Amino acid sequence: FFFSSLPQETMGKYVQTQRKGKSPVFKAHTRTRKGAVKLRPIDYAEKQGYIRGVIKDIIHDPGRGAPVAKVQFLNAYRFKRDTELLVATEGMYTGQFIYCGKKASLECGNVLPLSAVPEGTIVCNVEAYVGDRGAFARGSGCFAVVVSHDDDKGTTRLRLPSGGKKTVKSNVRAQIGVVAGGGRTDKPLLKAGRAYHKYAVKRNCWPKIRGVAKNPVEHPHGGGNHQHIGMPSTCAKDRPSGRKVGLIGARRTGRLRGVKKTAQDKD
Repeated sequence: FFFSSLPQETMGKYVQTQRKGKSPVFKAHTRTRKGAVKLRPIDYAEKQGYIRGVIKDIIHDPGRGAPVAKVQFLNAYRFKRDTELLVATEGMYTGQFIYCGKKASLECGNVLPLSAVPEGTIVCNVEAYVGDRGAFARGSGCFAVVVSHDDDKGTTRLRLPSGGKKTVKSNVRAQIGVVAGGGRTDKPLLKAGRAYHKYAVKRNCWPKIRGVAKNPVEHPHGGGNHQHIGMPSTCAKDRPSGRKVGLIGARRTGRLRGVKKTAQDKD
């Protein structure tokens, strides 16, 4: 009874993934970032007609693979101009006019509600909910495809860059076209210095040390006379955080063999 009331000494160290909570070590490096990249806040002009903006500049945002377009709109309610940062789509250029709204034309870079977009159109920076200003297909070279509209339910089915399907409301907005900066990963980094600078502007997540290369105090896969896991590599979703390493909640493991099914189904 006496010993149970004493504080228990824990064995081993905290696994690195546990340390990635609220800690200044793993914070995102945001000092040089250019700002939040979002669609315009939804307003009367976009819901009923359209509003015109002009691309003032196309800039690089540190830590982001895709370029960003600085677009200027006239404010409808005050004597001023509003500058928005939008995802740059392929084919954009400075001085180009961008149209946002229900009655905008179907051209690359324009922002339209999905209800005004025909099936088979390639879109990007799609909202998940009306007015959230962009959630899906925002990375460099990414795009979503409008698969089908369900007019009775007021929903639209999308095929996302991952190959998965998603049903969203038909009045959510999306940009037309493919996000610029595609093919970025085709060129190999080749040397550690390039990887160092790539991740230095993102966050502290490189280099990554494998679990089997560590000691038993630092990782469940560590230790042993040869580098081996010594236990199943899969791990349940509800395991305690110090043990939750490897392939978490895996439905399947191993190499993906055969053709991707998602590209061929009728939906």
